[in-house]
Amino acid sequence: MGELIPLFPLGTPLFPGVVLPLQIFEPRYRRLVRDLLSLPEAGDRRFFGVVAIRQGWEVERVAPAAALYDVGCTARVRSVRQQPDGGFRITTVGGERFRLVDVVVADDPPYLRGEVEWLAEEEAAEEAAGDTDGLLVPGVTEAAVPCDESLDEVVAAVARGSLDLLSHAVRDLFTHYVAEVSGLGTGGDADGGGPAVDAETAVRLDAVGDDPTALSYLVASAALLTTDDRQALLAESATRRRLTLEARLLRRELTLLQTLGAVPVPLQQFAVPMTVN
Repeated sequence: MGELIPLFPLGTPLFPGVVLPLQIFEPRYRRLVRDLLSLPEAGDRRFFGVVAIRQGWEVERVAPAAALYDVGCTARVRSVRQQPDGGFRITTVGGERFRLVDVVVADDPPYLRGEVEWLAEEEAAEEAAGDTDGLLVPGVTEAAVPCDESLDEVVAAVARGSLDLLSHAVRDLFTHYVAEVSGLGTGGDADGGGPAVDAETAVRLDAVGDDPTALSYLVASAALLTTDDRQALLAESATRRRLTLEARLLRRELTLLQTLGAVPVPLQQFAVPMTVN
């Protein structure tokens, strides 16, 4: 059995370290906030799981497990402000990634809950580099390594250097991408509901400094990508592989921007009210 946590479906994924403000007005999610506020403030349980909606706009009208992507991210509550109408304005920050094993639907509590298993980040340099065998020059063996270093240490050093180069390349691509999008005068989100590419992005880029993992999550959350693209980035546990995919996506988006002068159209623009037919 995995751990059971509250779920909050959204139109786009949440990423670790990314700030997510929410206005809570639906009765079931008002109840969710009240349940979280009833927990000890000093504890670490004031969070819920954000999962992106794979299909449809009303998850409860279809099978929830089929309507949601299977990898999500916790939203840790940082501030809560109650509104005169009984709703809440809350600020959350992305926390830990998880895989959704099952969805629990019940009358009490009225919100969805998910059975989840937690996903580990591959933070070690050699893990983040993926296949470290390919990082070594053919013919380099233990005998060729200086006596005060092990082969594993050399592999880790090469991996770290490779990750730094990749991180700088993605940063440069993203900076160019932000400039191109700003030049079009658009700051909208490809699938709606997510962060926009705007002047604030430059400030956030400075804030991540030289942290490749933080950079990868900033790019994933701020670039005007489809939900499928963002979901693939969220599901990737290795920073190096996430950055590699982002480099590919940013080059694709830059080509579209420069040749078509356009960004993806929000899918919600095609939504129509549901009918009985």
